Amino acid sequence: MHMPWLSLAIWVPILFGVVTLLLGRSDRDGLARWVALLGAIVSFLITIPLIAGFNGATAAMQFVEQHAWLPSINASYALGVDGLSVWFIPLTAFITVLVVLAGWEVITNKVAQYNAAFLILSGLMVGVFGVTDGFLFYIFFEATLIPMYIIVGVWGGPNRVYAAFKFFLYTLMGSLLMLIAIAYLRYATGTFDIAAWHDYPLAMSVQKLLFFAFLMAFAVKVPMWPVHTWLPDAHVEAPTGGSMVLAAIMLKLGAYGFLRFSLPIAPDASHALAPLMITLSLIAVVYVGLVALVQKDMKKLVAYSSIAHMGFVTLGFFMFNQQGQGNNVAMQGAILQMISHGFVSAAMFFCIGVMYDRVHSREISAYGGVVNTMPKFAAFFMLFTMANAGLPATSGFVGEFLVIIGAAKFNFWIAAIAATTLIVGAAYSLWMYKRVVFGPVANHHVAELTDANGRELLILGLLAVAVLAMGLYPFPFTSTIDASVNELIQHVAQSKLPVKP
Repeated sequence: MHMPWLSLAIWVPILFGVVTLLLGRSDRDGLARWVALLGAIVSFLITIPLIAGFNGATAAMQFVEQHAWLPSINASYALGVDGLSVWFIPLTAFITVLVVLAGWEVITNKVAQYNAAFLILSGLMVGVFGVTDGFLFYIFFEATLIPMYIIVGVWGGPNRVYAAFKFFLYTLMGSLLMLIAIAYLRYATGTFDIAAWHDYPLAMSVQKLLFFAFLMAFAVKVPMWPVHTWLPDAHVEAPTGGSMVLAAIMLKLGAYGFLRFSLPIAPDASHALAPLMITLSLIAVVYVGLVALVQKDMKKLVAYSSIAHMGFVTLGFFMFNQQGQGNNVAMQGAILQMISHGFVSAAMFFCIGVMYDRVHSREISAYGGVVNTMPKFAAFFMLFTMANAGLPATSGFVGEFLVIIGAAKFNFWIAAIAATTLIVGAAYSLWMYKRVVFGPVANHHVAELTDANGRELLILGLLAVAVLAMGLYPFPFTSTIDASVNELIQHVAQSKLPVKP
C-alpha cells in the first residue's frame, strides 16, 4: 500500500486551515499563527516525496489515486501528476510557508481567518494541479476564487471591494464557458476522465468552439492581453501575502490549463489559432512591458511586469512548425518560466511589502536612498530585480532564454520582438530600483527606516536560494519535465479530426 501523497498534499493544508479558523478569537492570535505555520511546513514536507519519488523517464501519470465519487454522472476522485504538473505542487506549498511568515507581524486584524484563508487556498490550488478528472478540476479551479476574493476584499487596501469584485466577475465569466465545454465533453465521451478526452476525435468546428471556451477561462487567469486589467487592480489592493500567492501560483493555473486542456483536447484548433495566440502573447510581452515603464506605483509596475512574463509562457506554448509539431525547447522554457516567475514575483512583491510596512506608501516618488538605511535589504532587492529583468545565473533567465531560442527556430522576427522584452524588462526593473534605492535620502520617512529583521531576512534568503539554485542548476527541473513535454508535443502533432468514411 503506497501513501496517498497527493490526497495528503491537498487535504492536510485544508484541514489545518479549518483548525486555524476554529481558533478564530482575537486572544488566540499567537496560537493561530503557530498552528498555521506548522500546517504550512507539514504541507510542504508532504510534497517532497512527490519530487523525490518522481520518475522523469516516463510521461505517464504517477502517484495515481482513483476512487468512485459520483457514479451517477461518472465523475471520480482521480488524482495523478506528470512532468507538467509535479513542480507546481511543492512550489505552492513553499510559497504558502513564506506567506504565513510574511503576515506574521503585519496582519493584526482577524489573524486566524487570514492564515486559514491561505492554507485552504493552498490545498485547493494543489488540487487543480493534481486532479485527472475534468469535473473535479472545475470544482477546484472555481473554489480557488473564494479564499482569494476574501483575502483581497477583507485585508486589502482602501479600494479593495472594487478590486475583489472585478477579479471575481472577470474570472467567473470566463469559467462559465469552460463549464459548458466540460459538460459537452462529458456528454460526447461519457466520462470526465481527462485522458479519455485527449484521445477523443472532434470535428474542426467543435474543436474551435472548445478552444475558445477554454481560452476565455484560462486567458483571464493568466491574464492575457486584453483581459488583463483586473490584475493590476487586484495586486495594488491585495495584502502582501495575497499578492505573493496571486502572482506566484494563481496565474499559473491558467497557463497550466492550456497544457492540460486546450492543446491536447483541441490540437487542430490549436494549430489553426496559433497565430492569434502568438500575436496576443507578443502584445502582452511588448505593449504591457512599455505600460510598466510609466507606472508610479511599485506594485502596479510589478503587476504589469508579471503580465509581460506570462506572455512569454503563452508564446512558448503555441509555436508549431510545418509538421504541426510544437517546439519542445520553447515549451520547456515556458514551463520553467512559470516555475521561476513563481519565485521571482513572490520575492518582488515581498520586497515592496517590506518597504510598505515601514513607509505606508507604494509610490516610487516616496522613496530614494533606501540603500543608506537598509543595506541588507537593498542587496536582496537588487538580486530579485535582476532576476525580474532576466539576468543570467538567475532563474528568470533560463525560461526566457529557452523561449527565445525556440522562437528563433520558429521565426526570426517573433524571436526579435520577444527578445526586446529583455531590454524593456531591464529598463522598468532597474529604473524602479534606481529611483527607490539609490541616490541621497530624499525624505524623512526613508531616513527613519530600519533594515530588514530576522523574519524578513529568512524569507528573502529562502527566495534568493531558490532563484539562484534554479538559475545556476536548472537540470532537476528540465529533467523532470522533459518526457512529459515531448509526449504532449507528439500528441498535439497528430490530427484528431474524425476520419471520413
